[in-house]
Amino acid sequence: MSDVIEKLDDWLGAEQVAKDHITAFPLAALAATLNREETGDTIPPLWHWLYFLPISPLSEAGPDGHARRGDFLPPVPLPRRMWAGGRLTFHAPLKVGEHATRTSTIANIEEKTGRSGRLVFVTVQNTIEVDGQLKLEEEHDIVYRDAPPADARPQRPQLAPEGETWSRTIDADAVMLFRYSALTFNSHRIHYDQPYATQVEGYPGLVVHGPLIATLLADLVRREQPEATLQSFAYKALRPTFAGQPFKVCGAPSTDGKTVELWAKDHEGFLTMRATAAIG
Repeated sequence: MSDVIEKLDDWLGAEQVAKDHITAFPLAALAATLNREETGDTIPPLWHWLYFLPISPLSEAGPDGHARRGDFLPPVPLPRRMWAGGRLTFHAPLKVGEHATRTSTIANIEEKTGRSGRLVFVTVQNTIEVDGQLKLEEEHDIVYRDAPPADARPQRPQLAPEGETWSRTIDADAVMLFRYSALTFNSHRIHYDQPYATQVEGYPGLVVHGPLIATLLADLVRREQPEATLQSFAYKALRPTFAGQPFKVCGAPSTDGKTVELWAKDHEGFLTMRATAAIG
């Protein structure tokens, strides 16, 4: 595997530039999906994931629904690919009607060995600008992993923290997952194809999108402190969440009101995602 990683290093520094017109429909469609009312023209934090969507021919889709690797993202020879986490700094909000440019760079490729086997982490740096004005900086971590062996013992989950100040219960059913997949042009079959998710990848059900959970965590801050401005947001996915079982997004602001600790927990109380938001 190390020899493969050395070859993947050829992708370090690879750059991709995408342009998009920030239109109103994705904003309205996600608001409807989350039962939110968005009346302005400002794109909320993390909703930029509705834009700059990579579009590849259906003929290039792999067995899992993802596009083939080796174009911009390196061809990591491990079967599973998931969002692992990220870090974002918000300089100015995107607005409906703007023409924006996103520049993406492969910043790091790292091999690790975990309890579940071999792992490869790829970090992509993104910047979004409008007419030369920096709007957003983002580091996005993607993890590739082996399929677990049939006799693998499940990892021991971590209980979520207690003492949240805010919480919301989310019922992420198959319809919500389908809508989010469609809005983000995400054809990964674990999110909408129940037989594939359970029989091929061995999950107990459809997997809730990591970016959707992160979006709901950021949205919790907006709901509880609507006058606050999100300045930065860092999140890490720790455990899959599955459709059909309500989960909670929780938050606890600091005493000085400058940061909020956020986390998601499943119906059994296990921690699935942790995040920190800086607000002003």
